[in-house]
Amino acid sequence: MLETLAVTDSVELAVADRGGFVESRHAGAAIVLSPDGDVVRALGDTDALILPRSSLKPFQAIASVTAGAPLEGERLALATASHSGTDRHVEVVRGILADAGLTEDHLGCPAAWPSDQGARDDLVRDHGVKARIRMNCSGKHAAMLAACVATGWDTEGYLHPDHPLQAHIRETVERLSGGKVAATVIDGCGAPVHAIPLSALARGMHRIGTSSERSPFGLHRVAGALVRTVREHPWAIAGPGLPDTFAIERFGVFAKFGAEAVQVMVAPDGTTVALKVLDGGSRATCAIALTLLAQAGALPADEVQAALDTDPLFAVLGGGQEVGRIRATV
Repeated sequence: MLETLAVTDSVELAVADRGGFVESRHAGAAIVLSPDGDVVRALGDTDALILPRSSLKPFQAIASVTAGAPLEGERLALATASHSGTDRHVEVVRGILADAGLTEDHLGCPAAWPSDQGARDDLVRDHGVKARIRMNCSGKHAAMLAACVATGWDTEGYLHPDHPLQAHIRETVERLSGGKVAATVIDGCGAPVHAIPLSALARGMHRIGTSSERSPFGLHRVAGALVRTVREHPWAIAGPGLPDTFAIERFGVFAKFGAEAVQVMVAPDGTTVALKVLDGGSRATCAIALTLLAQAGALPADEVQAALDTDPLFAVLGGGQEVGRIRATV
């Protein structure tokens, strides 16, 4: 059976500090690539296989657009989002579907409540119910459906690994990452997700993050547009108070979180981080990635440290008050 890195192949990446007592430790693997794409730091087994989960969404979004999905601006950002289900997110996803002649009934992702507390409270007060369009992956699914409509592929079964769209996505992942997919399994939203080495995920994200809209190659033009539009619309990729939106707004990075504690981040100069926290706990991933970028000289170290020391995202609470912090220990 294929598997991710072992405990013995992991290193400590972060701790939870409660009142000066180190209560928990997060171990895993991380890799840093220079603006030129060279490995400048490797922690743990960076060639171990991982499931990128939603960190694969930039690859999937690029594949949907190169397959014909006519997306730009906020719609392109939503194609790569793990959004919090606000009305603003839902409006954009509905627009993608409507222009393709589809409705939310065509979405193959499961119904969900919005993760944004305000949006959920409003929905409950209005006697609303769980909906597919509120699920955090609905933008990705709408983009996939739009690609199928544009290309003439059947929208039925668009999530099957053998569907032409999914074959195109797999090819895009391999082209950008430079590695072969080791296994294909089903993600939480119902779409295929591909196992690749952490180092390959980093290479692929570096290629995406350093692509130019002026490239003669369509794949890189789309990647350049994706990165630009996510930086222009950081609210779209996640939501208010969420780590990816925070990191993009505060430091201008391209950031994408994945379930089970995967994180990728590309600084404006192209320095790239990819990491996997072994226990699947996500609370430290943003702090680890920002710290690694700062240590590589890609972000201002004093500003990163100030954010990690003060932002509520990294607080450990006791009695409703801050009593400690999540601290990267790389």
